[in-house]
Amino acid sequence: MMHYEYLVVPAPRRGLKAKGLKGAEARFAKALSDVMNAHAADGWEYQRTDTLPSDERDGLMMNKVTVFQNMMVFRRTAQPAADTPSEPMPLIEDLTDDAAVAEDTPAPADDTPAAEAPTEDAKPAP
Repeated sequence: MMHYEYLVVPAPRRGLKAKGLKGAEARFAKALSDVMNAHAADGWEYQRTDTLPSDERDGLMMNKVTVFQNMMVFRRTAQPAADTPSEPMPLIEDLTDDAAVAEDTPAPADDTPAAEAPTEDAKPAP
């Protein structure tokens, strides 16, 4: 089973100026591609961009305002830690074969002597 780690970064709000780019769309596309390429160089794979609500305080009265943030989601395969096993441990142990064998096998004889029963002469301690 593949395990992933995720990175969420804010999407750029403005385009970048570059030689040969004309128009707001081209500059904004350049800003997006720069963010994607920078994270791809570190091994992150672009997944999607989400618009998520964020409750923030605004103004002198500190009124709560909902602001929507555009977030870019990246993922990469997680490196297993050195102390964790690479094979996942079973959550439930299967004992069906052992239970069937236990029913067919007779129980070992009990060789210990039975405890002595109390006699009528013995009086309980007060």
